[in-house]
Amino acid sequence: MLRTAYGIFCALLLGITGCGYHAAGTASHLPPDVTTIAVPIFQTKVENYHTEVALTQAVVRELSNRTRDRILLTDKPGAADATLRGTVLNEVYTPLTYNPQTGQSSSYLIVITASVTLVDRDGKVLFQNSNYIFRQQYQSTADLTSFIQEDSPAVQRLANEFAQTLVSDILDSF
Repeated sequence: MLRTAYGIFCALLLGITGCGYHAAGTASHLPPDVTTIAVPIFQTKVENYHTEVALTQAVVRELSNRTRDRILLTDKPGAADATLRGTVLNEVYTPLTYNPQTGQSSSYLIVITASVTLVDRDGKVLFQNSNYIFRQQYQSTADLTSFIQEDSPAVQRLANEFAQTLVSDILDSF
Protein backbone atom coordinates (compact mmCIF):
# COMPACT_ATOMS: atom_id res chain seq x y z
CA MET A 1 0.00 0.00 0.00
CA LEU A 2 2.75 2.43 0.99
CA ARG A 3 4.71 1.42 -2.08
CA THR A 4 1.70 2.14 -4.34
CA ALA A 5 1.15 5.56 -2.77
CA TYR A 6 4.84 6.36 -3.16
CA GLY A 7 4.70 5.28 -6.84
CA ILE A 8 1.66 7.49 -7.51
CA PHE A 9 3.33 10.42 -5.74
CA CYS A 10 6.50 10.02 -7.86
CA ALA A 11 4.47 9.77 -11.06
CA LEU A 12 2.55 12.95 -10.20
CA LEU A 13 5.74 14.77 -9.27
CA LEU A 14 7.37 13.73 -12.53
CA GLY A 15 4.29 14.82 -14.48
CA ILE A 16 4.20 18.24 -12.83
CA THR A 17 7.90 18.95 -13.33
CA GLY A 18 7.92 17.74 -16.91
CA CYS A 19 4.89 19.65 -18.21
CA GLY A 20 6.66 22.97 -18.80
CA TYR A 21 4.69 24.82 -16.14
CA HIS A 22 6.35 27.95 -14.82
CA ALA A 23 5.35 31.22 -13.26
CA ALA A 24 4.67 34.03 -15.71
CA GLY A 25 7.76 36.09 -16.51
CA THR A 26 10.23 33.45 -15.31
CA ALA A 27 10.84 31.74 -18.64
CA SER A 28 12.43 33.84 -21.31
CA HIS A 29 13.88 33.66 -24.77
CA LEU A 30 16.33 36.32 -23.64
CA PRO A 31 19.83 35.27 -22.63
CA PRO A 32 20.62 35.85 -18.95
CA ASP A 33 23.25 38.48 -19.80
CA VAL A 34 20.58 40.79 -21.30
CA THR A 35 19.71 43.20 -18.49
CA THR A 36 19.11 46.37 -20.51
CA ILE A 37 16.96 46.69 -23.63
CA ALA A 38 17.02 49.74 -25.87
CA VAL A 39 13.74 50.54 -27.60
CA PRO A 40 14.19 53.38 -30.10
CA ILE A 41 11.06 54.98 -31.56
CA PHE A 42 9.68 52.60 -34.16
CA GLN A 43 10.19 53.56 -37.79
CA THR A 44 7.21 54.04 -40.07
CA LYS A 45 6.49 53.57 -43.74
CA VAL A 46 3.00 55.07 -43.49
CA GLU A 47 1.69 58.61 -43.49
CA ASN A 48 -0.61 58.29 -40.48
CA TYR A 49 0.18 60.52 -37.54
CA HIS A 50 2.03 59.07 -34.50
CA THR A 51 1.11 55.39 -34.82
CA GLU A 52 4.78 54.47 -34.40
CA VAL A 53 4.94 56.53 -31.18
CA ALA A 54 1.85 54.79 -29.75
CA LEU A 55 3.32 51.36 -30.54
CA THR A 56 6.73 52.25 -29.05
CA GLN A 57 5.23 53.68 -25.85
CA ALA A 58 3.00 50.63 -25.38
CA VAL A 59 5.95 48.25 -25.88
CA VAL A 60 8.13 50.18 -23.41
CA ARG A 61 5.32 50.18 -20.84
CA GLU A 62 4.72 46.44 -21.29
CA LEU A 63 8.44 45.57 -21.07
CA SER A 64 8.77 47.72 -17.94
CA ASN A 65 5.79 45.98 -16.33
CA ARG A 66 6.78 42.43 -17.22
CA THR A 67 10.58 42.33 -16.92
CA ARG A 68 13.24 43.29 -14.44
CA ASP A 69 15.33 44.61 -17.31
CA ARG A 70 16.13 48.28 -17.59
CA ILE A 71 14.43 49.80 -20.64
CA LEU A 72 16.22 52.62 -22.48
CA LEU A 73 14.66 54.96 -25.02
CA THR A 74 17.77 55.37 -27.11
CA ASP A 75 19.25 54.46 -30.45
CA LYS A 76 22.88 54.82 -29.37
CA PRO A 77 24.92 51.76 -30.39
CA GLY A 78 26.21 49.79 -27.42
CA ALA A 79 23.99 51.58 -24.88
CA ALA A 80 22.11 48.38 -24.04
CA ASP A 81 22.61 44.63 -24.05
CA ALA A 82 19.86 44.24 -26.68
CA THR A 83 17.93 46.55 -29.00
CA LEU A 84 14.31 46.12 -30.04
CA ARG A 85 13.58 47.79 -33.38
CA GLY A 86 10.18 48.00 -34.99
CA THR A 87 8.74 49.34 -38.21
CA VAL A 88 5.11 50.11 -39.02
CA LEU A 89 4.80 48.64 -42.51
CA ASN A 90 1.16 49.32 -43.29
CA GLU A 91 -1.86 51.03 -41.75
CA VAL A 92 -5.25 50.73 -43.44
CA TYR A 93 -8.62 52.17 -42.38
CA THR A 94 -11.56 50.38 -43.98
CA PRO A 95 -15.25 51.31 -43.64
CA LEU A 96 -17.24 48.39 -42.23
CA THR A 97 -20.81 49.65 -41.98
CA TYR A 98 -22.77 52.56 -43.38
CA ASN A 99 -25.58 54.63 -41.93
CA PRO A 100 -28.47 54.28 -44.42
CA GLN A 101 -29.94 57.70 -43.52
CA THR A 102 -26.75 59.67 -44.13
CA GLY A 103 -24.87 57.36 -46.48
CA GLN A 104 -21.76 57.86 -44.31
CA SER A 105 -19.61 55.18 -42.74
CA SER A 106 -20.60 54.37 -39.19
CA SER A 107 -17.80 51.98 -38.23
CA TYR A 108 -14.27 51.35 -39.38
CA LEU A 109 -11.59 48.68 -39.14
CA ILE A 110 -7.95 49.63 -38.60
CA VAL A 111 -5.37 47.07 -39.72
CA ILE A 112 -1.72 47.67 -38.82
CA THR A 113 1.16 45.52 -40.00
CA ALA A 114 4.50 45.81 -38.23
CA SER A 115 7.92 44.21 -38.27
CA VAL A 116 9.99 43.73 -35.10
CA THR A 117 13.55 42.54 -34.49
CA LEU A 118 15.41 42.13 -31.19
CA VAL A 119 19.19 41.90 -31.57
CA ASP A 120 21.91 41.60 -28.97
CA ARG A 121 24.95 43.84 -28.70
CA ASP A 122 26.87 41.67 -31.19
CA GLY A 123 24.09 41.81 -33.81
CA LYS A 124 22.79 38.29 -33.15
CA VAL A 125 19.02 38.10 -33.74
CA LEU A 126 17.29 37.06 -30.51
CA PHE A 127 13.74 37.47 -31.79
CA GLN A 128 12.17 38.45 -35.10
CA ASN A 129 8.70 38.68 -36.57
CA SER A 130 8.33 40.54 -39.83
CA ASN A 131 4.56 40.24 -40.13
CA TYR A 132 2.62 41.23 -37.01
CA ILE A 133 -0.94 42.04 -38.06
CA PHE A 134 -3.37 43.67 -35.63
CA ARG A 135 -6.97 44.82 -36.13
CA GLN A 136 -9.18 47.18 -34.17
CA GLN A 137 -12.74 48.28 -34.89
CA TYR A 138 -14.26 51.60 -33.87
CA GLN A 139 -17.54 53.47 -34.32
CA SER A 140 -17.75 56.94 -35.78
CA THR A 141 -20.02 59.63 -34.39
CA ALA A 142 -22.93 60.64 -36.61
CA ASP A 143 -23.88 63.68 -34.52
CA LEU A 144 -21.43 66.39 -35.60
CA THR A 145 -22.30 68.63 -32.63
CA SER A 146 -20.90 66.03 -30.23
CA PHE A 147 -18.23 64.67 -32.58
CA ILE A 148 -15.42 62.79 -30.89
CA GLN A 149 -12.50 61.53 -32.95
CA GLU A 150 -12.46 57.78 -32.27
CA ASP A 151 -9.55 56.62 -34.42
CA SER A 152 -6.82 57.69 -31.93
CA PRO A 153 -8.27 55.68 -29.00
CA ALA A 154 -8.66 52.72 -31.39
CA VAL A 155 -4.97 52.97 -32.36
CA GLN A 156 -4.06 53.13 -28.66
CA ARG A 157 -6.09 49.97 -27.92
CA LEU A 158 -4.43 48.27 -30.87
CA ALA A 159 -0.98 49.40 -29.64
CA ASN A 160 -1.67 47.88 -26.21
CA GLU A 161 -2.70 44.54 -27.76
CA PHE A 162 0.37 44.64 -30.00
CA ALA A 163 2.67 45.30 -27.02
CA GLN A 164 1.15 42.52 -24.91
CA THR A 165 1.52 40.02 -27.73
CA LEU A 166 5.05 41.11 -28.65
CA VAL A 167 6.38 41.02 -25.09
CA SER A 168 4.72 37.64 -24.49
CA ASP A 169 6.30 36.30 -27.67
CA ILE A 170 9.72 37.53 -26.55
CA LEU A 171 9.51 36.43 -22.92
CA ASP A 172 7.33 33.34 -22.67
CA SER A 173 8.76 30.03 -23.74
CA PHE A 174 5.53 28.25 -24.59
